[in-house]
Amino acid sequence: MMKHLGKGLLAGASCVALMVAMGSASSSFANDKLNELSKSNEAWIMPGKNYSSQNYSPNTQINTENVKQLRAAWSFSTGLLHGHEGTPLVVNGVMYVHTSFPNNTFALDLNDPGHILWQHKPKQDPAARSVACCDLVNRGLAYWPGDGKTPPLIIKTQLDAHLVALNAETGEEYWKVENGDIKVGQTLTQAPYVIKDLALVGSSGAELGVRGYTSAYNVKTGEQVWRVYATGPDEDVGLADDFNSANPHYGQKGLGTGTWEGDAWKIGGGTNWGWYAYDPETNLFHYGSGNPAPWNETMRPGDNKWTMTIWGRDADTGKAKFGYQKTPHDEWDYAGVNVMILSEQTDKEGKKRKLLTHPDRNGIVYTLDRENGDLISANKLDDTVNWVKQVDLKTGLPVRDPEFGTRMDHKGKEICPSAMGYHNQGHDSYDPTKELFFMGINHICMDWEPFMLPYRAGQFFVGATLWMYPGPKGDRQNYLGLGQIKAYNAITGDYKWEKMERFSVWGGTMSTAGNLVFYGTLDGFIKARNSDTGELLWKYKLPSGVIGHPMTYEHKGTQYIAIMYGVGGWPGVGLVFDLQDPTAGLGAVGAFKNLANYTQMGGGLQVFSLDGKNPYSEDLTVGEFDKG
Repeated sequence: MMKHLGKGLLAGASCVALMVAMGSASSSFANDKLNELSKSNEAWIMPGKNYSSQNYSPNTQINTENVKQLRAAWSFSTGLLHGHEGTPLVVNGVMYVHTSFPNNTFALDLNDPGHILWQHKPKQDPAARSVACCDLVNRGLAYWPGDGKTPPLIIKTQLDAHLVALNAETGEEYWKVENGDIKVGQTLTQAPYVIKDLALVGSSGAELGVRGYTSAYNVKTGEQVWRVYATGPDEDVGLADDFNSANPHYGQKGLGTGTWEGDAWKIGGGTNWGWYAYDPETNLFHYGSGNPAPWNETMRPGDNKWTMTIWGRDADTGKAKFGYQKTPHDEWDYAGVNVMILSEQTDKEGKKRKLLTHPDRNGIVYTLDRENGDLISANKLDDTVNWVKQVDLKTGLPVRDPEFGTRMDHKGKEICPSAMGYHNQGHDSYDPTKELFFMGINHICMDWEPFMLPYRAGQFFVGATLWMYPGPKGDRQNYLGLGQIKAYNAITGDYKWEKMERFSVWGGTMSTAGNLVFYGTLDGFIKARNSDTGELLWKYKLPSGVIGHPMTYEHKGTQYIAIMYGVGGWPGVGLVFDLQDPTAGLGAVGAFKNLANYTQMGGGLQVFSLDGKNPYSEDLTVGEFDKG
């Protein structure tokens, strides 16, 4: 067993070059193997299923004609009560399940899912709980296929800022590295991301004044290969020589410090705890940096680059080819870490382009050319978005409506969306055959009142009081109608259909070639709709609310649908911690005051199949005691 514990050291350029030169063969193998596995109906090897993060399955066994025959096949309890985000992985007949803090991991035998092959239950510093924003969630796992010398690995994050690699076959720790310091509020909730022989991971803690960064570790040893920041000098931010050369109006050099007052960038936020996507042809990976800190905009004059930015970075070096800042000087906590979905589509001019589509918390869904960062479209997620009138496609800048801005000695009212965004951490899906994105939406607005506060390391650094409530299309009297589900065409900007939901569709969606889109709801349902029409075809009541996204896999010829349940996260923080003040939980308690009337805590996994077919229904002797 190999173990490594400690803070990884930033490798020099020569080290990176050596790694690229010597590791190209195995790196290529890893990518090829992961690409191969991602195309299989029998596997789900990363949170978005494939590098394009489309969350789409070509399996048609379950379809619009028979989806009503879905029945519970088997289930698994995690034994924990806090919110369960993300989704399990499946590879080589094994399902890997993650949990909220203390971040346990289970390997389940799909031939006998009642058999836990191994379990990893780490011991963590309990102090991590006190610096975690918005519940003790974790968003999932990463898988690396091995190379003959190093075994296949499951890579996980821990809330106490550690990144851990486990032998996928035994669960034994292979290496462990400290990615941050919880004493200053640096935690980890993100699903790691594997590219070649690198494990990528971001950081959490913007609400505590953490300066955001992204790190890459050698997947075989745990040694840090590179780290880049969201703010600071160009060298720290990792800007390539030709950064934004295709779009110089986005800004180029010197802005990671020059758009901040004094040294405010050192505690300026921009953390990334959301999702990644990767294009092997360009070798660029894409993600979003989050909100600046603190929320009180008066305390940080300037555009606050490079928070709130869509990045295109070289995977080998971390160097940024482009960065597009969506919300300069973010005034509303519109943390832009949301899902990045890659596609290849023909634009309005008839040109085939490699695209990146990103539904942002700020209520705008952006589509960029992922090769150079060209902004192609920026459309409102809902016609009730009001802080911005439109996005100028030539400059990339939002045209703000000053009525809904924030400032000291002023209580802003009826701002849509709320700080939760019309879209948050949910991992949405894209059907390449229909060229439609299926998006889970929060329909929540807010009042906002800022206040001044000092920075203290390891303490919350927010500076605003929030009141949240249903958007204009919801039922404000009863605090219902807080969510939507939508089908969106990124080229035309049209919504093919949209449906209201009782609560936010927090976890995201999965689409399939069976003309179906699946998703979970905060009040504890998994639902299936016709992806062409939005017609509700099937639903099932789960033991607790859903904040993760569904997945599907095939085992021994049978297609299964799986989803994790366990209410919590930011929308469930009031229920989880028994909070009553409507402004508590950064404003979530008031918005979801009715949630406890529809669901309660409890974490687990539920798996479905047609007619409930499972290993036990086929052979009752499976899993039975046999002394032999």
